Amino acid sequence: MATQLKRNSKYSEAEWTARQELAACYRIFAMMGWDEMIFNHITVKVPEEDGAFLINPYGMHFSEVTASSLIKIDIDGNKLDADNPWHVNKAGFVQHSLFHRVLPDAHAIIHTHTTATMAVCGLEGGLQPTNFYACNFMGQLAYHDFEGVTVREEEGERLVEHLGDKRILMLRNHGPVVMGKSLTDAFIKYWALQRACEIQLATMSMGKPILVSDDVIKVHQRDLYMAAIPGQSGKAEFDAMVRKVDKIDTSWRD
Repeated sequence: MATQLKRNSKYSEAEWTARQELAACYRIFAMMGWDEMIFNHITVKVPEEDGAFLINPYGMHFSEVTASSLIKIDIDGNKLDADNPWHVNKAGFVQHSLFHRVLPDAHAIIHTHTTATMAVCGLEGGLQPTNFYACNFMGQLAYHDFEGVTVREEEGERLVEHLGDKRILMLRNHGPVVMGKSLTDAFIKYWALQRACEIQLATMSMGKPILVSDDVIKVHQRDLYMAAIPGQSGKAEFDAMVRKVDKIDTSWRD
């Protein structure tokens, strides 16, 4: 990420870095139009602090989030920042807390209601191999039937069961839950999924799509690593978007 401002002495260096990165991610989502009023969440684990997570203040728009305004919570969604005046949408954290709790590799989790991803989640057959980006995800998505607003902990067992060994769960009639080993990893997955869904919507609006064959999908997924920067997992793309955000507003760093 672009050069950071001086660390807020209230936080450890690791936590402040995580706070700035997450705040930047919220601003990117706002810039891209992937926000939804004051709702939805992007959460990350606090480095070097077991059972602690960062989440957006409930009532604040994604475009307003700053590093210091993010709320530190425990695995149950309870505030650990006693002096932070903002509320936590505990209902919205139910699914996040579940996956953070049971999946050691779920460092970052993204769930937002974009038109394109929600539309594909509400389509029989879900995401289909109609375009380049969709081919990235074939065989790598899990699906879970809609059971109403995700506020009931008893739904958790079914969510985990349906997720299996995948790390993207398409909640039918609802939207995607994207998990990553890092925030930049989750971000680049979400970006590619969003593009896949947007293009599928455009393609299917014009007529019968051309579906990519399973054999070609295997070749595509096999060779994808050659189109990526080794060891980056979305970092270069994320940093490029941060630079765009900085041209609009740098207050996310505070």
